[in-house]
Amino acid sequence: MNWKLKQQLQEMLKQEQGYKIFPGGFRKRFALAYPNSYFVGMSNLGFHIIYDQINNRNDSACERFFLPDKNLIDDYTRTHTPLMSMETQTPLHDFALIGFAISFEMDYFNILQMLSLGKVKLLANERTEKDPIVIAGGPCATFNPEPLSLFIDAFIIGEGEETINNFLDVYNDPSKENLSRKELLFKLAQVPGVYVPCFYDHIYDENNKLSAIKTNDKVPQKVSRQWIRDLDAYDGKTVITTENTEFNLFLIETSRGCGRHCRFCMAGYCFRKPRHRSLDKLLSYLPQAKNLNKKVGLMGPAISDYPQINELCSHIRSQDMPMSVASFRADSVTQELVDALAQSGQRTLTLAPEAGSEKIRHIINKGIEEEHLFKSISMGINAGVKNYRLYIMVGLPNEDENDIKAIVDMTIRLKQYMEKLGSKGTLTLSINPFIAKPCTPFQWSAMADLKQTEKYFKYIKSELKKYKNIEVQFESTKESFIQGILARGDRKISQVIYEAHLNGGSKAFKRALKTFKINADDYLYRNFDKEELLPWDSLDMGFTKDYLWKELQTALQEKHTIQCFDGCKRCGVCK
Repeated sequence: MNWKLKQQLQEMLKQEQGYKIFPGGFRKRFALAYPNSYFVGMSNLGFHIIYDQINNRNDSACERFFLPDKNLIDDYTRTHTPLMSMETQTPLHDFALIGFAISFEMDYFNILQMLSLGKVKLLANERTEKDPIVIAGGPCATFNPEPLSLFIDAFIIGEGEETINNFLDVYNDPSKENLSRKELLFKLAQVPGVYVPCFYDHIYDENNKLSAIKTNDKVPQKVSRQWIRDLDAYDGKTVITTENTEFNLFLIETSRGCGRHCRFCMAGYCFRKPRHRSLDKLLSYLPQAKNLNKKVGLMGPAISDYPQINELCSHIRSQDMPMSVASFRADSVTQELVDALAQSGQRTLTLAPEAGSEKIRHIINKGIEEEHLFKSISMGINAGVKNYRLYIMVGLPNEDENDIKAIVDMTIRLKQYMEKLGSKGTLTLSINPFIAKPCTPFQWSAMADLKQTEKYFKYIKSELKKYKNIEVQFESTKESFIQGILARGDRKISQVIYEAHLNGGSKAFKRALKTFKINADDYLYRNFDKEELLPWDSLDMGFTKDYLWKELQTALQEKHTIQCFDGCKRCGVCK
């Protein structure tokens, strides 16, 4: 073991407040792993929440693992030092239970790298009774676990607060000590919301197309997504504070789930129904943030949709506390919220119209019109905020050149409006290629050809470069190519990820596709058939495929779907 690497973890730990170490060995240790850097992982509120849930038990002790920086990975490899935990610098392979929190597809490659660095066998079917059980949760694990099915023993489907406790009740039961690995996994597969892929066989036809999913008759045919009915029953705030994070905020979750029905948004479907924490619960978190001298970061799918957002902002301001928000909607933002952000020193407000034309905004059911953008900018400028950012997607269903031109035209109109109101600030476009996500109405939809997308990127940049203080940023189409395949991938893609890992990670992904003679177009550039069996059909999100298909047809007719409301039974989640 390299003492320099161990000492570095100890130094990072000294800069934290709120972590827990349990002496005596009476608790079973759980390795909670975030497949990215410490800097990114410690800004993930879900990671904090699960850490807290595990440590609040009387039988478990949670320790954290992160992907080391590139130069440190070289040190780990060169010195043959296994990946170590933050809390006690214990090697990953010494933990009997390892859990990954997965938020982004591109982190799939990091999972294999962390297991490899931790001296843990990569392939689930090669692990024996002496090896750890490896589980995974988070958004990516929920909507499509199949691309990771070779490596993960069990997936937590849905929100984890209750499921992780139910899982650990079974795992820590003394009666399991005499069970074989497969018997234990079988027992875990009975826990609601736990998907164990080895009990679900994926059958392919002569055309290499998924034709059947056969299950052991003693495990659920479909694994039901779990979700929390009462958010107040669980804390939703930062647990461990450190200066070394992406946001450096005291995070507070106001709400979970979104009922706006944006048809591209996995979070809007896989985290239904929309729920809010009570104002009293949120206010109870503020003294801790103030004592730590931290800026409050309000988290939720759309902060401005929180029913008591004005009261919450007013209270934060009355305490002379700075605040920030993850996102807000231009059609529900209030002057109180904008004033609070401006008072906190926020220099840029972010708006997400997603598209420039009314046609595309109707197709995606965004519900944002230009008048909402003008109103939000007016509020911001009145509050003293000069700069604005727009989130835009290119490649959405039924998009044409006129819709791309509409992005340019809308941007120019908004910039001129800023100047009319006296702002010489910057308007930034952050443009991403559309990627079809499972468990959404667009799960059947083809991704736009990335070469055409790049041409559109160039057109937008060329048309806007003549205007001062307009900046255009694009996501890499190379990464979008990989994300698109991973998002709608099946078990064959699991083999590709493994092959890529052995030959350099994500950079070797295209080459690995060729090794297995897999045509990327089958995942990216074709519309899936309505009756086609989808890799994630073993999962039940609470609504039917027929419901999603109906929403897709409504989208293609450019019709609007109203948002969730109390008593609504349309999708089936609230039955």
